[in-house]
Amino acid sequence: MKLSTKSRYGTRFILDLVQQKDKGAIQLSDISKRQNVSLKYLEQIIIPLKKAKYIRGIRGAKGGYVLVKSPQKITVGEIVELLEGGAEICDCCDNPKACSKSKTCLTRQVWIEAAGAFFKKLYSITFADLVKVSK
Repeated sequence: MKLSTKSRYGTRFILDLVQQKDKGAIQLSDISKRQNVSLKYLEQIIIPLKKAKYIRGIRGAKGGYVLVKSPQKITVGEIVELLEGGAEICDCCDNPKACSKSKTCLTRQVWIEAAGAFFKKLYSITFADLVKVSK
């Protein structure tokens, strides 16, 4: 399984906010430069993060983005699941009707278990944990 750039960059975006949290609102252009991710791409990534209330925007000259939740309460799994649109590695895992072979497929259960193990690990890692590792 390959994570999309949306998940990888979204995770880096949240981590950047965590690392800069003592500086107040962080401008998207600064994050873009630090993370080497295009501003336009970050603008797309922040939409679901704002809707899910992980971040909020602050307008004005000193504006930017801040975390709504504490880093101890945000897991990598939450962000990846949000940005990937689910915690499955194939369509039939959560929707058997997506594939005509779901009822007889011998590998479907493997994909379900693999996704479960993958996301169990991601849900066990908070952004506070990541910051501790980087110090």
